Amino acid sequence: MTRPSIDLFSGGGDTGRLMAELDWARTPLGPASRWPQSLRAAVRLVLSSRYPMLLLWGDDFSQLYNDAYSTLIGDKHPAALGNDVRVTLAEGWDVLAPLIEQAMATGVASWVPALQLLLERAGYREEAYFSVSHAPARDDEGRTVGVFTVCSEVTEQVVGERRLRLLRDLSVLGDGRTVDVDATAARLIDTIDSHPLDVPFAAIYLRDGAVLRRLACTGGDQGHEGALPDTVELTDPGPVAYAWGLPDAAEGRPTQVTDVADRLPLPAGPWGDLVRTALALPLPSGDEDQPLGVLLAGISPSRGLDEAYRSFNQLLAQQISVALRNAQEYEEERRRVEALAELDRVKTDFFANVSHEFRTPLTLMLGPLADALTDATAPLAPVQRERVETAWRNATRLLTLVNSLLTFSSLEAGRARSDTRAVDLSALTTELAGVFRAAVERAGLTLEVACPPLPRPVTVDPVNWERIVTNLLSNALKYTFIGRIRVTLDTDDEEVRLTVADTGIGIGDQDLPKLFERFHRVRGARSRSHEGTGIGLALVHELARLEGGEVRVASRVGVGSTFTVALPWSAARRTALTGPPVDGRGDAARAAVEEAMGWLAEPDGSVTEPDRTIGSAVDELAGSRILVADDNSDMRAYLTRLLTGQGWRVRAVTDGRQALDEIHRERPDLVLTDVMMPVMDGFDLLRRLRADPATRALPVLVLSARAGGEASVEGLSLGADDYLVKPFAATELIARIRAAIRRARDRIAANPATVDAAPATTRPAEVTATAPAPTVEPVGDTSVVPAAPADRNGLGDVLDVRWSYPSAPTSAAMMRRDVRLTLGDLDVDPDVLEDLLLATSEAMNNAVEHAQRPSRPEVRVRVQVGVGLVRISVRDFGTWRDRRPAMDRGRGALLMNAYGDVRLVSTLEGTTVTIERRLAEPA
Repeated sequence: MTRPSIDLFSGGGDTGRLMAELDWARTPLGPASRWPQSLRAAVRLVLSSRYPMLLLWGDDFSQLYNDAYSTLIGDKHPAALGNDVRVTLAEGWDVLAPLIEQAMATGVASWVPALQLLLERAGYREEAYFSVSHAPARDDEGRTVGVFTVCSEVTEQVVGERRLRLLRDLSVLGDGRTVDVDATAARLIDTIDSHPLDVPFAAIYLRDGAVLRRLACTGGDQGHEGALPDTVELTDPGPVAYAWGLPDAAEGRPTQVTDVADRLPLPAGPWGDLVRTALALPLPSGDEDQPLGVLLAGISPSRGLDEAYRSFNQLLAQQISVALRNAQEYEEERRRVEALAELDRVKTDFFANVSHEFRTPLTLMLGPLADALTDATAPLAPVQRERVETAWRNATRLLTLVNSLLTFSSLEAGRARSDTRAVDLSALTTELAGVFRAAVERAGLTLEVACPPLPRPVTVDPVNWERIVTNLLSNALKYTFIGRIRVTLDTDDEEVRLTVADTGIGIGDQDLPKLFERFHRVRGARSRSHEGTGIGLALVHELARLEGGEVRVASRVGVGSTFTVALPWSAARRTALTGPPVDGRGDAARAAVEEAMGWLAEPDGSVTEPDRTIGSAVDELAGSRILVADDNSDMRAYLTRLLTGQGWRVRAVTDGRQALDEIHRERPDLVLTDVMMPVMDGFDLLRRLRADPATRALPVLVLSARAGGEASVEGLSLGADDYLVKPFAATELIARIRAAIRRARDRIAANPATVDAAPATTRPAEVTATAPAPTVEPVGDTSVVPAAPADRNGLGDVLDVRWSYPSAPTSAAMMRRDVRLTLGDLDVDPDVLEDLLLATSEAMNNAVEHAQRPSRPEVRVRVQVGVGLVRISVRDFGTWRDRRPAMDRGRGALLMNAYGDVRLVSTLEGTTVTIERRLAEPA
């Protein structure tokens, strides 16, 4: 080989060196030294380019190319150098031939941006894409003797965009709009089926406990019934399931299946080759240890299973998982909504049934009560008449509540009907507003009614209209304290409008959207009474809709509210029913006014003195001062009669603020308070009393209609002496009041420092408790036993006091109150005090629940305080027994040990639990 031929290939990289070493004489091109100048120039151009270039020269299409091109043909290099391209690229020649022949025949260059080409460069029939340009190559005479081919592989871009389209299409299906999991799986499979080049076949399995259930499948079901299992028992999968890798994938381990063609002969890819490989992939779920299911996806025989292909399949599984989980959540939410709707229906039916059942006993109550009040032949004595009138008023109120519940339940169940009648709406509205005039004026407000005659009659249900007007007026009166209430009726060409406007407290913007929801009440709103069901405005809203109209509200806090009920003329011109009207006209208005009069019955503020002829002359509690706080006038009157009958002096107020003022003016012996009251409720009153040293020891008994453990726990935890749920027995209330007053007096006798006529400016360094004579026989309240001699370790130097309590579950609350007051007066750290109260409460509960056959039905508690140390001892007088599982809360010992050093000594005479806690050193 001559030197010039070597220089021809210099600078051509590895391919140039191979070309320089090649014996070109054995190729159709002949020795390189004899090549024409045009060929030599073309070769230099190809080798000098960094872009993939191929030169085809001569009738045999001999190949000359550069390094960049050599990487495109893979294993075919370097054998392709100098050989016929029709042999090298035989598998793709049917695609290339027309382009090459066109360039040589026309002398015009061509360009194809993404030419699909079959290549066998990596041991399999590969799907590849190239951006290709073919240009004519001419010899020294200008004849076209070859082709310049400039190309770049775009397989990754084409395949990547195609896969992204599939993932995007699947993501659209994961929006949760499909309400069924099976339907979602079918839609996913349909989408995958439209991308067979990347996913020749797929099957989606969903886990249901220990079973995999096939939801949908594409490709594999077409003519191959039975190749893929319908269900897989994960406890015993079987050989077919193992062959497909389903059990492993169900446990979270991706599995590659390599013998697909043996079990599922499925042609796929651009060239119809059989699928050889599949992946069984776990579908991710919220629980990493238990996948949602399995995706079985075939791998294209025309693409290698490289990292990009694996990542695509992982993303495919994630998209399918998201869509299925969204569908599951939608199904669960739908089931929850259906369950709530069913529960709501059952509840509505229950209210309706119970309300119907209430009517019979109410009839039997109201009838005899009315007969007794109107019986001229046997008139009632004044005292008895007052009692019967109270019963009649409240039975009537109960009937009104029952009727409201019945109406509301009928509206919600869709069973309510409008008994439409042609009425003079102006006269009816004026009449209903007039019923409230006395109550409005008694409240110091002005009632303005402007209801001019309408141009034509209006067809509505008079009873429903009465309920609408009554509820709006009652609501306005309840929340208006200064100014006026205005009722107007006007009309235009489109609608009739009832407007009830007031100058009351107004409604905040945050509450307006929820105002017509049932049971919604504006928290903290000032009102004349806290009583009510919370369905009044919701009933107005539903009744207005039933009559074909709507209700609107506009309000500003501190300015007032305006409610507007609008009836379109199309609804107001309905056909009126014939026949007798439904009974009950005027009942709602009269009951509402009766209730409103109760709000306005203000106590005169004087003390009701007891009848001196009533009660025992030797009663040590005679003359005790009781303060009653309740916003219901009948309840105030009843409690006043009941308590004065015991020889006690009673003062009654309507809310917690008035009660607080009366307490500061004249301290009572006991406060009897309701919980739900306007201005200041009972719990807020209790907090303020316990926060003030001057009233911290004042006995407070809470009355409430809020039944249940949570309400009583809240009251007792705030420091109430007792909590009694309405309705209550008069004898029980009297007994509890007596016990509370006695406990308070015993505490004062045991520790005079707790008499808080006024808070002391300085506190003595030491407090020594003295006690009355010991009381051994237990009574219904707490007894104080005398202090023991001082402890030899110095305990009791500051305080040493004992109490005796009945062995009953209710004693824990009494004990907490006594210990709190005693240690609170010694400035014990609040956190330490709460810890000790928790531990001591558990010890007291243990003493009550464990003591078997006690020799004395009591529990004794001793509190000793020395310098830097508190010791509390709880002793019972029974033999030890295991607590029944139903009684065992499982936390007693844990709480006691967590909050103090605990010792337990059990003997035949009883068990003593001692709790000690170090106090912080004084600063």
